[in-house]
Amino acid sequence: MALSSWKELPIGTIITKPGSAREFKTGDWRSQRPIWDPEKCIHCLICFIYCPDSSIKVNSEGKMTGIDLDYCKGCGICEEECPKQAIHMEIEKR
Repeated sequence: MALSSWKELPIGTIITKPGSAREFKTGDWRSQRPIWDPEKCIHCLICFIYCPDSSIKVNSEGKMTGIDLDYCKGCGICEEECPKQAIHMEIEKR
């Protein structure tokens, strides 16, 4: 059956069960990418709290270890919220 409009799509056609969003990498939607400077980072994890994509990687000691670009959509909230300017956004090069 061919659909003539997005309005005909059944609700929840991709993510159908809790926790399944991890199966769908969305990072290639990005037009900007976050660049993390570990020298400036104080591991306050404010970026982790505000990231809508759960893209901030944190180790078992509670320290930031990087950014998961497979899921980061490049919104720039981490850059905006970082009190030490340890994250800046750059244009994505494809």
